[in-house]
Order: sequence, then C-alpha cells, then structure tokens
Amino acid sequence: MKMIAPVVPVKSDTGLRHQPRHSRLPDICLHFSALMAVLAASCNALAADWQRIHSPQLQYDLQYKVLPSPGYQPGAPVLYATDGTWYADQGQLPALINQLRAEGKIRPLLLVLVDARDPADLSVNRRHQQFMCNRQYAAFFRDTLLPAVQQQYQPSTARTDRVILGLSFGAINAACFGLLLPNQFGNLAMQSPGNKDHLAVLTKLYQQQPLLPLKMSLSFGTLNDNLGAGRKFHQLLQKKGYDVAYQEVRFGHNWHNWQPLLDDVLLHFFPPANTSNN
Repeated sequence: MKMIAPVVPVKSDTGLRHQPRHSRLPDICLHFSALMAVLAASCNALAADWQRIHSPQLQYDLQYKVLPSPGYQPGAPVLYATDGTWYADQGQLPALINQLRAEGKIRPLLLVLVDARDPADLSVNRRHQQFMCNRQYAAFFRDTLLPAVQQQYQPSTARTDRVILGLSFGAINAACFGLLLPNQFGNLAMQSPGNKDHLAVLTKLYQQQPLLPLKMSLSFGTLNDNLGAGRKFHQLLQKKGYDVAYQEVRFGHNWHNWQPLLDDVLLHFFPPANTSNN
C-alpha cells in the first residue's frame, strides 16, 4: 500500500483555513469515538470483497467494492468513486466517511469503489480508455453497475442522491457523466480534472449544452495542476449558471491536494438531513 505524506493545512481561494476533520474534533471523547470509527472502517474496507462484474458494453470484466457507512439503510444516497483502490488507500475515503458519521457531520451513505484495473491482471489499468466521455463506459454504469448495486443494497434511485467522484482523468469522467448520464447522476465531484486539452474539450461541450440540473464540486492545485484551463472551465460553468463549489489549494496534481479536500466533498453532498437522523 502506498502511503501519503502527513496531511498539512491548506487554504482555499476564499482564504479560510482548511484542515482534515480529524484535526477539528472538539474534545477527547469525540476524538476517541472518531478514532474507533476510522479503525472500524479500515477493517471493514479490508474485509469487504471486490466483486467481479461483466460489462456487455465494454466486453470485458471489471470489479467494484461496496461499503455501507454506519447507519446505512435502504433508500440512502450513494457515492460512486472511480479509481476506487486509490481513494480507499491513498485517499482513506472509507475511514473518513466513518469518521464523519461518528461526528454526526454527514448522512449515512453507500460507497461504491469502482476499479479501472483488469481483475485478471491488476497491472493493467484501463482508466485512460474508460474516462474520456466513453459512451460504452457510461452505458456500463447505467445498464449494468447501477442495477447490480440497486439489487444488492437498495440505495436511493433519485438522481439527486447519486454522486460520481473522480480525480484527474477520473474527474474528466465525472464531468462527462454530467453530460452523458444526467438522469442517473445529479452530482459531480471533480478533483483536478486534467489535462488542459481534455479540459478545453469539456469547456466546449458544456458551452454547447443547455443548462443541466447538476450540482458540482470542482478543485485544483495551484502548482502544475492545469490551473489556467481549470479556471476557464470554472468560469464557463459559472456563466452558464451551474451550482459549483470551487476551491484552489497550494499543492500540485497529487494526494497532498486531493485527500484533505475529501471531507469538504462529503460535507457538500451529504449534509445531515437533521440531527435526529444522525
């Protein structure tokens, strides 16, 4: 497992201090509760099996892992994360979800980690073929993966309760899903979509389309992270009238940038409905 360097505070473009949630706990009891949740999430993530699934659209097998958060019940919202192994390992996303649930900061949700690697040979990563507005990959989600998860776990079927999350090319994919699958995904979480050529294509595609009912989060680093093209994309989205939570942080195209922002993504898309549901 590749380990990330210790997370350090960063600033958003609003000038507010940004720190991971584990540094914001108000007292030792809550800290202990959150720590136990993190440990439980790590154990659950390791214990959960990757499920192999065949895609008639792509004509090959993929694998995915499903992790219900504490308190999950059928009908809860669902987060799909491409590059799922990276988000589980370097991003520590399952542990973070459990931690925020222990703090009562987010609603229960279902996490679906989708792996772009070949299940038969994990050294083969097919993300570059899958993520650039690939209609077959979108059809795999719509017609194969979503029904399989629905049959197994019965999450909400509302488009407003589904989020697609990705980083780099995976963030390009999230933006593409907004155009290709607007009836399935009403929420797009995009971390450092790249590269600049792909961003230019996306900017043009969104410019040509009428406003869609999408809620977005979009973030970039200020160091070698396609920031110029990213700002143009963000400006176009604003001009079109999209609901975009936008951040820039003083890091590059790496986990120093992405991991500390995951709590903001979760808080943005999964705020608690009310305190009685926590």
